Amino acid sequence: GGGGGKEEGKGGPVEMKGLFKSKPRTPAEVVRQTRELLVYVDLNRNSRDPRREEKMAELGKLIRELKSILYGSSEMEPVSEACAQLTQEFFRENTMRLLIVCLPKLNLEARKDATQVVANLQRQQVHSRLIASEYLETNKDLMDHLIAGYEDMDIALHYGAMLRDCIRHQSIARYVLESEHMKKFFDYIQLPNFDIASDAFATFKELLTRHKSTVAEFLAKNYDWFFAEFNSKLLESPNYITRRQAIKLLGDILLDRSNSVIMVQYVSSKDHLRVLMNLLRESSKNIQIEAFHVFKLFVANQNKPPEIVSILVANKSKLLRLFSAFKTDKEDEQFEADKTQVVKEIAALEAKDRS
Repeated sequence: GGGGGKEEGKGGPVEMKGLFKSKPRTPAEVVRQTRELLVYVDLNRNSRDPRREEKMAELGKLIRELKSILYGSSEMEPVSEACAQLTQEFFRENTMRLLIVCLPKLNLEARKDATQVVANLQRQQVHSRLIASEYLETNKDLMDHLIAGYEDMDIALHYGAMLRDCIRHQSIARYVLESEHMKKFFDYIQLPNFDIASDAFATFKELLTRHKSTVAEFLAKNYDWFFAEFNSKLLESPNYITRRQAIKLLGDILLDRSNSVIMVQYVSSKDHLRVLMNLLRESSKNIQIEAFHVFKLFVANQNKPPEIVSILVANKSKLLRLFSAFKTDKEDEQFEADKTQVVKEIAALEAKDRS
């Protein structure tokens, strides 16, 4: 990069204020000044204060400064001592809450910077403690606030990104999984705005895959309503992308070892089998392949309930015909081996005599 020109005297009269504080602000001071301005924004919701614009501009600068301390810049790596100071001051008081609550009042640049600041702070350790995690433990209602953001187009993507960073902490993910909000995700995933729907799905996926033990516990407790919703709203959605993402996620969930109990329960249900057989017949190769990975679990189950056997037997010739024409685009030995095994199992099935 050329342009080594120093940025002097850009601000004109504003520089006068800076005459008396020649030494730069410490990280803790940047946080305190940010907090003061956030308090101002929070309290003066619709104020006609002539200085509001100036204060908002200053707030934007401060948030950018927080970001550059945490992430460093092209010229400089972040300094761990500065990051630790900033983190301690940030969580010592309610700056995180203020930043989230005031986010809708900030301009787009400041929102983006704030989102990155929150993301980074989730990972900052001070004396090998994750301070953010401890703060969120006692401020779990902030998750309610972030999730509700999916209903506001302007902030949905910023709040969504923050939310995914917060659920890196297992206890926070558990709070969301155990909350009423889980039901709302099925609607958010179907929002007409593609970017927001995709973001909601990314959060949903993270909640259902990141913390294995918590996920297994959630699925065991909420099995009935969860899979009823998953089938009817996602796997049977009229939207191709929703179906495709959902069948892939279902495979990831059921094939995860920590969910083996759930998997056996899932593949013992004739309703689930019907949904899967419909997906196998889709024109989309992608959906067919993902559906196959779940369907093979029904076939591989050594203790198939009689109603599963009878559905498979009744559809035997259709299924065998379907699989004989079944190809992946790339050479995939594992897939071919699985297919051969499934075909063998189905061909060998006989209707159980009810004697």
